[in-house]
Amino acid sequence: MIETTARVVSSANGTVLVQPSTQSGCGGCGSRNVCGVSGLGKYFSGKRKAIPVQCDAGVRAGDELQLSMSEGDMLKAGMLAYLLPSVLALVGAGVVTAYGYGDVGAVLGAVGGIALGFLLGRLSGWVPQMIARRKE
Repeated sequence: MIETTARVVSSANGTVLVQPSTQSGCGGCGSRNVCGVSGLGKYFSGKRKAIPVQCDAGVRAGDELQLSMSEGDMLKAGMLAYLLPSVLALVGAGVVTAYGYGDVGAVLGAVGGIALGFLLGRLSGWVPQMIARRKE
């Protein structure tokens, strides 16, 4: 299981809006000062959005929750978000090149493949399942 801590922003009807804690990077080790992942976490930390999570526990705004997700769900999310558009970009560029449209056509085919990949990922309607429980 992959786990993180999040703070409750609001709660209504069994769904809570949570915002990730301000922990820098992955927080997995003691070398945060020299880690590239930690630097990326600091760079993107101001742009975090609140996300909805199903939670039956009686929580209020300001409470902390422990969110967990299975490795399989994380892998599937990565494949939908990164692998599918990348593969379709290569397929789009290859198909257009095979029809003899040259480099500009290959670029347009790759862009079309990426767009199709993102659209298919979005239309799949799949959302990773997160388990939320009160942090102790």
